[in-house]
Amino acid sequence: MNAYWKPSATVAAVIERDGRFLMVEEETRAGLRLNQPAGHLDPGESLLQAVVREALEETAHHVEPLACVGVYMSRYQDEATDVTYLRFAFACRPVAQDPQRGLDTGIVRAVWLDADEIRARRDMHRSPVVMKTVDDYLAGRRYPLDLIYTHPSCLYTYV
Repeated sequence: MNAYWKPSATVAAVIERDGRFLMVEEETRAGLRLNQPAGHLDPGESLLQAVVREALEETAHHVEPLACVGVYMSRYQDEATDVTYLRFAFACRPVAQDPQRGLDTGIVRAVWLDADEIRARRDMHRSPVVMKTVDDYLAGRRYPLDLIYTHPSCLYTYV
């Protein structure tokens, strides 16, 4: 193991409308997988900026974060990889879709599914916490956004 270990920070958007969740099907090394719109925190952005960006890139939907659903830790291992992810999931309201916008590389499609449809496709989940995140949302778990503080020193632009 490396002398210095750190988890990989990611965000996930839980976008619900009329009992259906906006999910993405994406191509991965392990094949086609199902996930919430999600991705890595980029340098110079807050977690809230990251979840808005990822939702737009992966679904062509502009969203507004409303609450934190939870913070999840999981591990992915295969022959070549061993990564621990620290996932910050946010309940988001869909604001508008940009039908002219293409989807991020690897995203096959964005699709609205209900919880039972997501549960039935558990073998396709990109992460072991995909269903846990939906279940927590359905259980009413909501934490105020000011739970997460970003110091201004983190917000900058690379030149």
